[in-house]
Amino acid sequence: MRQHLDGGGSGRRRFLQRAALACGALLGSNIPMTGAAAADTPSKAGSAMIDNMTPDDVLKLLELEPNATCGFVRETYRAKQQIAPGGLPAPFADGRQLGSALYFMVTPQAPVRLHRIRNDQLYHYYLGDPIEVLLLHGTGEHVIVGPDLRAGHRVQLLIPGNTFHTARIIGQKRWFLGASTEWPGVIPEDVELGKPDLLTAEFPQVAADIRNYPQPVD
Repeated sequence: MRQHLDGGGSGRRRFLQRAALACGALLGSNIPMTGAAAADTPSKAGSAMIDNMTPDDVLKLLELEPNATCGFVRETYRAKQQIAPGGLPAPFADGRQLGSALYFMVTPQAPVRLHRIRNDQLYHYYLGDPIEVLLLHGTGEHVIVGPDLRAGHRVQLLIPGNTFHTARIIGQKRWFLGASTEWPGVIPEDVELGKPDLLTAEFPQVAADIRNYPQPVD
């Protein structure tokens, strides 16, 4: 037996890792693990925790509030630095904070409504289902913000200022958690809701999506 264990350092490490896992399972102990076991176990536990989360969990843990355009929101950052009056052209000529950031979560009942802001903004994917974003520029553009890079998802999406957009959920969880960062910082006057009748005439190639996009997709 001793000769078998000492036959190679890697074999001995694998044996000790399996023994630690077995003892932990039997005794319910917190035996520290190393190597592959330590790297693998937290990721599985984290995935299980995320799989079991509900929209209500996310709302409570992040203290999100209902929002007129983006489901549920909480601002997380507003720059202390200011751009002086005249430092930017209209509509920012009166002076602004450098930037702002927020969490947002959307569900079928609280979608991303058709809207635009004056500011450039960057969407970020965090947790939950992907969303398919409809950007109204050119002939209309569809982009999926989500975790599956092999499928062409983006974990970040730049939405140029003054671009009308909306989004719908893709998947089974029925919630998306992400963030938006904006330059310069957003104030309420920067936000404008879209008028579908006008925008379907301006973007006829995606008229059906403009009318139906808040509906989720399996």
